[in-house]
Amino acid sequence: MKQNDWLPRLPNNTLGFWLETSRQKLGEISETPALEVQLIAAHVLDKPRAWLLAHPEEILSAAHLTRMDEMLAALAAGAPLAYLTGEREFFGLRFIIRPGLLVPRPETELLVETALDWLQRHPERRTAVDVGCGSGCIAVTLAARVTDLQIDALDIDPLAVETTIQNAGHYANGTRVIVFQSDLLTATRNTYDLICANLPYIPTEKLSDLPAARFEPYHALDGGRDGLYLIGRLLEQAVSRLRPQGLILLEIEATLGESILRLSRRYFPKAKIDLLPDLAGLPRLVCIQDL
Repeated sequence: MKQNDWLPRLPNNTLGFWLETSRQKLGEISETPALEVQLIAAHVLDKPRAWLLAHPEEILSAAHLTRMDEMLAALAAGAPLAYLTGEREFFGLRFIIRPGLLVPRPETELLVETALDWLQRHPERRTAVDVGCGSGCIAVTLAARVTDLQIDALDIDPLAVETTIQNAGHYANGTRVIVFQSDLLTATRNTYDLICANLPYIPTEKLSDLPAARFEPYHALDGGRDGLYLIGRLLEQAVSRLRPQGLILLEIEATLGESILRLSRRYFPKAKIDLLPDLAGLPRLVCIQDL
């Protein structure tokens, strides 16, 4: 029997029929069409993905079919799946995501992995900050994995503050993740062993050609003329906020490697500064280790 030979045998109002026909519709515009249609169905039916695959014969109600088709059409038009389902998996955890916030990317897991490795090797270092926390994926993941970590999560956007508080409540003790509104570090006088940030870093002129900018907020993407406006401001503030022998981790746009190295050396001339690649081999993470 060839793959999908069973499809014509299923009525067109069954789950299996919808999953397969929807996968085919997304096949030319998505790298993971099967996963995305499964996530839509799982969200609408409130079932785990394993259940979906085990019940292709499940009859779908008219209301479920309508909702699933609406979400599929929005996804095909470019809307982020996380905005449609209201959640996104990051580092094995599920985060509430709302329209108006940046959708967490897999690339940011490199920052988290690097931070966790450093914290494991330095058990005496247990104060951190996530600057521009968005949905809180960095701060909450670090707090969930390092159970004695005290971390501040800061963002200028009230929606980000509210959403991070919600996500922190699911995975981390609220007394260890302190969330508040701040323009970078201006609202706090704390000093930190670890400063993490995934700030807007797309050069303004590139935004018009960026598909994500059609749906995700400009303020979460726009890094100014050279992509370094907010990063430069943070580095200037971090000079007096990073504790001796502390670490700064900054996610960057792949073309900014040399520029960010020069900028980092301006503020931290004696530090050890490294540029780490992501899984695609592109420069993605700046590591500034104070010496």
